[in-house]
Parts: sequence; C-alpha cells; structure tokens
Amino acid sequence: MRFDRTTVSPIARALALALAIAASGSTAAHAQSYPSKPVKIYQGFAVGGNADTIGRLVAQGLTEELGQPFLVEAKTGAGGNIASDFVAKSAADGYTLVLLTGGHAVSAAMYKALAFDPLNDFKWLSLVTVFPFVIGTSTDSKIKTIADLIAAARSEPGKLSFSSVGIGTTQHLAGELLQSTAKIKMLHIPYRGGGAPVQDVITGRVDILFDSVTVSRAQVAGGKLRALGVTSTTRIPQLPEVPAVAETLPGFNVTSWAAIAAPAGLPAEITDRLHAAIAKTVAKPDVGKRLFDLGGLATSSTPEETAKHVAREIETWKRVVDQASIPKQ
Repeated sequence: MRFDRTTVSPIARALALALAIAASGSTAAHAQSYPSKPVKIYQGFAVGGNADTIGRLVAQGLTEELGQPFLVEAKTGAGGNIASDFVAKSAADGYTLVLLTGGHAVSAAMYKALAFDPLNDFKWLSLVTVFPFVIGTSTDSKIKTIADLIAAARSEPGKLSFSSVGIGTTQHLAGELLQSTAKIKMLHIPYRGGGAPVQDVITGRVDILFDSVTVSRAQVAGGKLRALGVTSTTRIPQLPEVPAVAETLPGFNVTSWAAIAAPAGLPAEITDRLHAAIAKTVAKPDVGKRLFDLGGLATSSTPEETAKHVAREIETWKRVVDQASIPKQ
C-alpha cells in the first residue's frame, strides 16, 4: 500500500498526541509519588560552615514534610561553582537539589565565563534566609559612625583600609559598593577567610571590617569591635542598636542569601511540592531560631520571586565589578 503525504500526516499527528498524553500521565504519576527515594542536597562549601548548617536545617525539615531522607553533601571548590555545575547538569527529576548562596550571584559577575548559566540552568524553588553584613572597626578607633568613616576616607583618599575574606567575595564587593555609593576611596586588604580579618581590625592593623553577623556579633557583644552599621536597608534584631548604613546613605543595601534550587526543567508538580515543603520548614520556630543565631532571618519566596531576586543580584554585582574595574577571573 502506498501512503501519500495526506495519509501519513493524520496518523503521525495522532501518534504524537498519544505519546504526549502518555508522557503527561507518566509525569503526573511520578509527581504524585515523589519522593520515592532519598534526595541529595548539594552545597559547595566546607562541612560545618554556614551553608552546610543551613542545608542540614532545610534537609531535616524536608525529610519530616515529605517522608523520605533528604541528605546534604558537600561538593567543594571554585567558590561553590563545582556544586552548581554538577547540579545544573543533573537530571531534573527532583532527586538532586542544591543550596546556593549570595556568592552564586557574585560568581556570575566575577567570572568571564562559567560552565553553566547561573540563572537559567536552575529551577529556583525558594529563598531560605537573608542576612546582611556588619561594617565595624576597633573600639580604639576615632571612627564611631558611618558618617565618620566617609569623612575620614574623603579627607585622605586611599589611606583607610578595609578587610574582606578574599577578592571577589560578597564582603569585598560590599566594600566596593560602599565606596562607589559614598564616592570615597579605601584600600582593600583581602584575606583567605578565617578569623584573621576580624582580629586585625580589633588590633588596629586594618581600619574597617566587612564581615558576617555570625563572625562579628560576639566581638561586638564582648566590647572588642565597634559595629558602625549593618548593610541591610533597616536595622536587624540581632544587633538592634546598630544603625543601617542606609540611614546615612539612602538606598544602600547588601543582603546575602541562601536558596534551594533544582536543575532547570523540573516538572511543575514537583516544583510546587518542594516549594510548599520548604516554606513550611522555614516557618517553623525552631528553624527560624537557628537561622537567627546564624545571623539571618528565615524567609521563603515563590519560584518566580526567587528567580527575580537572583537576577537582580547578578545585575547589581556585575555593575559593581565594572565600576570598580575588578579583574574578572
């Protein structure tokens, strides 16, 4: 029998429709049974650090909500990009997730090219926490406010030094953003992380500290460090007496974050299931308390809101890197 084009086309269309219906039914059934086995949440930093701790808090909550083990695994290297690349190229079936931090957006600004698209290769599920940084100085310093810092930097451009935990880190770029916003010039002193930056600021070897609430709060409470400001737009409950930098420089805002994401292409039903479970987890008082102790505030957001947040962060840091002429890696 000879088939002409008009004979084949309806058959082909019917077959394609049948396959689509079958695939749709299979996807729906898979989503309803999800998760049916353990789920891995990867994070790109050292075991025991903030990212690892946040990941384990979320994993415990998801285990309780969804009835399967959610396991956190560190895949370190390249400022978290090894873990990001691995998850971006994994199957979009809900069994491989990643905890990403504000450093993810910084990497998008600092690297000439990445092996993955930092925005579109992920299905963003929800923010988990947001947290600002502390700008501080030694209690022996004559600088007592952000206004004092700006005045000192303007009077002697390039003399005032500030620390960070490395070139291209969020702390470094927060310092660059302060300089561009206040139209001042300071000297950047990068470290390799650890406690050295805060200790050198306490002893006066470096003038100004940019670091996390977790690192700074105990030193402020102990009277060894003077907190000049927090980099969020408003004051934070962990340090209620410390003004926001925005009280002196309206609009200044640097808040880092942690979010859960999956590979792009995650089915909508699984996306919704995971998002709902994450929102319930971060709303629990015990989880909120742990995140508070880590210097952050528990939060959740829709997948769409999360993607927009990350996109804004990437654009902000790209602008800072360009304005500061920071060499890209």
